[in-house]
Amino acid sequence: MLGSFSGTTVPALLNSTSNQLYLHFYSDISVSAAGFHLEYKTVGLSSCPEPAVPSNGVKIGERYFVNDVVSFQCEPGYALQGHAHISCMPGTVRRWNYPPPLCIAQCGGAVEDMDGVILSPGFPGSYPSNTDCSWQIALPVGFGAHIQFLNFSTEPNHDFIEIRNGPYETSRMMGRFSGSELPGALLSTSHETTVYFHSDHSQNRPGFKLEYQAYELQECPDPEPFANGIVRGAGYNVGQSVTFECLPGYQLMGHPVLTCQHGTNRNWDHPLPRCEVPCGGNVTSFNGTVYSPGFPSPYSSSQDCVWLITVPIGHGIRLNISLLQTEPSGDFITVWDGPQQTAPQLGIFSHSLAKKTMHSSSNQVLLKFHRDAAAGGIFAIAFSEHCIYLDWKSGRLDFIPGSTSSQCLTLCRSLPSLRAQFLHLR
Repeated sequence: MLGSFSGTTVPALLNSTSNQLYLHFYSDISVSAAGFHLEYKTVGLSSCPEPAVPSNGVKIGERYFVNDVVSFQCEPGYALQGHAHISCMPGTVRRWNYPPPLCIAQCGGAVEDMDGVILSPGFPGSYPSNTDCSWQIALPVGFGAHIQFLNFSTEPNHDFIEIRNGPYETSRMMGRFSGSELPGALLSTSHETTVYFHSDHSQNRPGFKLEYQAYELQECPDPEPFANGIVRGAGYNVGQSVTFECLPGYQLMGHPVLTCQHGTNRNWDHPLPRCEVPCGGNVTSFNGTVYSPGFPSPYSSSQDCVWLITVPIGHGIRLNISLLQTEPSGDFITVWDGPQQTAPQLGIFSHSLAKKTMHSSSNQVLLKFHRDAAAGGIFAIAFSEHCIYLDWKSGRLDFIPGSTSSQCLTLCRSLPSLRAQFLHLR
């Protein structure tokens, strides 16, 4: 319908787009009026001129008669400048209501599609001078961007592109590229990625064309349970790191920090470490436990294991054999009150033994485990530091059970009669 009219206002000029026109007049039983008078003339149904197709774009629609609509779209990476839809106007002269639009490669912007293309300004022509452009790729949380360069040509060392793993200038730089060598593929580990381009005042070149595609940031395998140790970290996503620590008496075998690698297959950058009981070593903690190799599994090594426990000077060491299950012949533990096997022995222990406690008069204790028997066994020896002092009445060294370094100093300050004895021992 071209229109419906009533009242006293004269309708505007009308043009039909067909060789036939239907006119219907209606009046009711009430007030009569003068009615209407119209004139018509035949006009040719000529079409509008074919609109130009913008470079790097497409035209949708092949009819150019009056009231026909033609639409335009740009290729990926280009932005439409102008009107996406134009209409052929009626009248004696056929013309479009708007000029055809343009498709241009813009300088910067925000892209939120799951895949897309980013172009240097003016691509495939040369980019302008003194340009700074920044694009933000914003994907849903849990996705990263796989970036692939299709074309690349900039003035070496002066005009460059930077890719950052995040939305800020301080975000980790994934790569900075300049020259004519095509960069390799990149994988961001954040749902936000920044693309920055800079050109100086000279030697403008075609620039770059890159495409990106979202990929799911799956987690690396769960490293827990971690036997005889603990795992610290915020998560197992790409780019995140976890730290491994062993319980007292165990030694970490492998890398203490692992980082989840990016790529289609999620995995850590090193094999998972493990916590094992070392066969001997120097122990300098104030308290802890010495375990048999392989604990809590039975030991299997036939070699001798030697531990040297050292606490601060002026302190002794309390040893408690809380578990001892060795073969009655050939397997035994020897304890010396000092750093060498020439020091006085605190005892030789073997087979099944009820809890045994002993105290050293030195700040160092040497433990040696020897195995000859074919069958294995286990043992656990807890140790802790304590204060030692000279008993003037007996002339022997004595100890204060359960005391620590700070308690030693407190006792020394609070007991003037013992102060000289502590100072002498230190």
